[in-house]
Amino acid sequence: MANHKTVKDYIRTIADFPHEGIMFRDVTTLFADPRGLRIAVDQLLHPYAGVPIDCVVGLEARGFILGGAVAHQLSIGFVPIRKKGKLPGPVISEAYTLEYGEAVVEVHDDAISEGDRILVVDDLLATGGTAEAGIKLVQRLGGEVVGCAFVIDLPELGGRGRLEAMGMDVHALCEFEGA
Repeated sequence: MANHKTVKDYIRTIADFPHEGIMFRDVTTLFADPRGLRIAVDQLLHPYAGVPIDCVVGLEARGFILGGAVAHQLSIGFVPIRKKGKLPGPVISEAYTLEYGEAVVEVHDDAISEGDRILVVDDLLATGGTAEAGIKLVQRLGGEVVGCAFVIDLPELGGRGRLEAMGMDVHALCEFEGA
């Protein structure tokens, strides 16, 4: 039976983290298992087999782990989109709203070239705010997002619809109900 586990089987749920009422979907258990990590990376890139992609963009922080592994498998480069103030070189910034307040993500202004075909990778799609901000950064640098790949989609929070409304192809390996 153990060799028929799905990606979802490797993800643990921690109740009331980071605060009461939240069911936190913890992918560290997926990353820690060699087979689980391999399955996740293979499934993230599977829909894009044969699709020309120049670069993988990963969203901070768990998107770095997945995006780096996907980029390695595809033998292409990786670009991190980071929280404000973390990148050392000249950057462009994109603000987006959170449940309480605002956040800003940044990318180096020379990380993506005009016409680059980009795959955006992260662990979780919730409201889609971070992913939308990341997509906008890619587009501002002239990149074309060919897809957005996530391990987990939380459909009730509407992120997929938000990204699809931007014309994005959205791929998720599993879904969890609730927020």
